Amino acid sequence: MNKSPAVAETIRPSPVHTTISGRPIEPLYRPEDVAGLDYDRDLGDPGEFPYTRGIHKTMYRGKVWSMRQFAGFGTPRQTNARFKYLLEHGSHGLSVAFDLPTLMGRDPDHPLSLGEVGKCGVAIASLQDMETLFDGIPLDQVSTSMTINSPAAMLLAFYIAVAEKQGVPAAKL
Repeated sequence: MNKSPAVAETIRPSPVHTTISGRPIEPLYRPEDVAGLDYDRDLGDPGEFPYTRGIHKTMYRGKVWSMRQFAGFGTPRQTNARFKYLLEHGSHGLSVAFDLPTLMGRDPDHPLSLGEVGKCGVAIASLQDMETLFDGIPLDQVSTSMTINSPAAMLLAFYIAVAEKQGVPAAKL
């Protein structure tokens, strides 16, 4: 078995943690705590493959959860103002709510988009819209979530292009 002293050294003593039911939780469970499992194959250390215990070595004791609010309405400019407000008031990330035409991959001037543009989410139909949406928001410092289906590849390409225009490589997103 591959013991990782680096992981054990990164766990600092802390107050006793418990589940909601009051059961104690150890800061790090080791092989002796999971009898019957192949530790490396089935569980692994935090921050290591197969990532069953999170992607961070110290889990969320060393990196807090992203706090984000699902937001988006009207125009990209209106949603940009809302994003900036949320970031100024404690959000750690952004979660983009798209309008129905965007979710369906339709242009805002398509007949089936009538009455739906900018309702229940932001309307994004072009790279310029995405640039406006994230104008003045440093994408290398803010995590972004986008819930989208069919036009996901196009919107991701827009997002990466905006980041590159900011000088942020895709690997930093």
